Amino acid sequence: MKISKNFLTAIVEEDLKSGKYKEIVTRFPPEPNGFPHIGHAKSIFINFGIAKEYNGRCNLRMDDTNPTKEDTKYVEALEDAVKWLGYSWDGDVRFTSDYFDKLYGYAQQLIKMGKAYVDSLSEEEIRQYRGTVTEPGKRSKYADRSVEENLDLFERMKNGEFAEGEHVLRAKIDMAAANMKMRDPLLYRIRHAEHFRTGDKWKIYPMYDFAHCLSDYLEGVTHSICTLEFENNRDIYDWVLDTLELEPPRPYQHEFARLNINYTVMSKRKLLELVEGGYVNGWDDPRLPTIAGYRRKGYTPESILTFCDQIGVAKANSVVDVSQLEFCIRDDLNKKVPRVLCVLDPLKVTIENYEGREEIDAPYYPHDVPKEGSRKLPFSREIYIDRSDFEENPPKGYYRLTPEQPVRLRHGYIIACKELIKDADGKIIEIKAEYYPDSKSGADTSGIKVKSAIQWVSVADAKEVELRLYERLFAKEFPEGIEDLNPDSLKIVKALIEPAVITEKPDERFQFEREGYFYADPVDYTDEKPVFNKIVGLKDSWGKKKKQAPKETPKPQAKKVQVDGEVTPMTPEQEALFEKYTKELKLNSEVANTLARDAALSKFYEEARTAGAQAVNLANIVANEVARELKENELSSLKFTPQDVAELAKMLDEEKISSKIAKQVFEEMVQSGAKPAKIVADKGLVQISDPAEIAPIVDEVIAKNPENVEKFKAGNKKLLGFFVGQVLKATGGKANPKIVNQLVAQKLQ
Repeated sequence: MKISKNFLTAIVEEDLKSGKYKEIVTRFPPEPNGFPHIGHAKSIFINFGIAKEYNGRCNLRMDDTNPTKEDTKYVEALEDAVKWLGYSWDGDVRFTSDYFDKLYGYAQQLIKMGKAYVDSLSEEEIRQYRGTVTEPGKRSKYADRSVEENLDLFERMKNGEFAEGEHVLRAKIDMAAANMKMRDPLLYRIRHAEHFRTGDKWKIYPMYDFAHCLSDYLEGVTHSICTLEFENNRDIYDWVLDTLELEPPRPYQHEFARLNINYTVMSKRKLLELVEGGYVNGWDDPRLPTIAGYRRKGYTPESILTFCDQIGVAKANSVVDVSQLEFCIRDDLNKKVPRVLCVLDPLKVTIENYEGREEIDAPYYPHDVPKEGSRKLPFSREIYIDRSDFEENPPKGYYRLTPEQPVRLRHGYIIACKELIKDADGKIIEIKAEYYPDSKSGADTSGIKVKSAIQWVSVADAKEVELRLYERLFAKEFPEGIEDLNPDSLKIVKALIEPAVITEKPDERFQFEREGYFYADPVDYTDEKPVFNKIVGLKDSWGKKKKQAPKETPKPQAKKVQVDGEVTPMTPEQEALFEKYTKELKLNSEVANTLARDAALSKFYEEARTAGAQAVNLANIVANEVARELKENELSSLKFTPQDVAELAKMLDEEKISSKIAKQVFEEMVQSGAKPAKIVADKGLVQISDPAEIAPIVDEVIAKNPENVEKFKAGNKKLLGFFVGQVLKATGGKANPKIVNQLVAQKLQ
């Protein structure tokens, strides 16, 4: 899949245009200490996608510098993930351990330059000496060791003469640096552990910040693309390469926002806890966000890549709704997979006026899917329908089978209920029915009108299968750990399916009509015991459940009555406030009037003002949103404080969020009491105001609409709104409309 334009592609294009690099080389550098997850898929998509887009190369390099946690099974899983997503790396798989000898040599060079030293402080002392964000650190007394002593100690560290933690190698930079990462960072530490590739050759291992930049340089990488948590590490990246005065060209680090998804954890530590604690069934459990898990669940590579493209490449961290990923697989499968019949809760139906057996020719795909194919659907006197498709006492709007209402069997005949057979407890165990011979689907001349078609399978031909119905692993939108697990994340049920579903084909997916999309489990499926994993429902059932959760009964509202008469005059105190609000603070007279006349509101506003927000935005929130809440609740019962509202107003002042988003955040504050900044961060509501991030999207929208560009340039200036709207749509409404307007106007000139 082609990667869409973004701020990273803009950097690459500028570097090529300026001649900074002749060829683009990227790399995907995972640690082989766990199975790759959906966050790695985004990194794979970006790094391999950029290399492919600009006819460059992308390396796959294992960052194997921690021998205590790494394993070949993780290397294999990472290789497999890249291949499955449709990419191929340049040359052989690379390892940081390939460069251990050269990295050791570079470390010796820094020591000789007086830029690195062996430190013998304890881990706790190093932490204490580092200082704080407001106070400078203190350099270790061991920093004064001679070059000869440092070289000797460093070699003895390599030879295994010291215990772990006894010594470390540190860069000698600046213990007063504002970026605390630059306060003499660690370059090497001692590890007496067997490395899965180098065995026991090495007793010291390089730290990420030292190994990463040099590995990039040795491989000829041009653009070292990392996630935002490494932004502060960029100073070390540059310091190492600059200090060693390596021959150009050299790589540069660029950061993008990592992928965060709600109802999901992607911390390797937490994923490892789930696997090793037995909370899931291995790294490929379909409930995990690992690529192996998605693959076993039945996701396609195309759906994962589409998702990565849709969420875009941003500079600010945000949280993506998992339903967007589910939409991508649903949309992908809707155009690809055959539709078949499945009954989860069988209820027997005997069609008394039907004799014999026939095979109905049933299409696999509906008319709007550009694929062809059909199968023979066995039909007989005895069939099963789903119990939910019959109601003895139906509610209004129920269109399936009832004692008075006939229904169509999907692809087959119309049937009508004649008699119910019940057990001793009154449960229906069988329906006696009749069919209409001239009502066959595709050749119906019966004239009978029905409003729906239901699932069914022939009793004699149906095959029993095991369905694994997966829900989200966590019940909480922003889970902390195992305490937030969803106890109903997996349900195993028996079901009956039509015989065409039993297949020997690998990688087979179906839509079980009205139930969802299913995948033949690649591990446990056999002809004797068919097992299908539920990939995704036909609709976002989880979101629907959340919306249908019982709400508190709303308080009765007083009827609004229009009262004609004179306005009550202000008191002298209120007049003074009104004067202050309109003349000094420049508030709208209506807002000023609302605040001045209500003692509780004005008190709330004055207290919020002490937190430093601009007067106007703060006043609008208080006079509208806060006022509404105070009409129904006491001030003491509110879940938010004046300081919280001021924080929200500041975010508006700084254009981090729009007015529309501010209202959304306020509603969440009312319900949960969460802080505005946390709500904005957790839900990914930060407004995009960086022109460098928005410009590539504007370019792409303009490129996709050449006809409207011509119309605009011919004088139809109303189309400016069209282009602005398309850009806002492409960013999910997060782009700053003011910046978008400016950029669109500039680029259409």
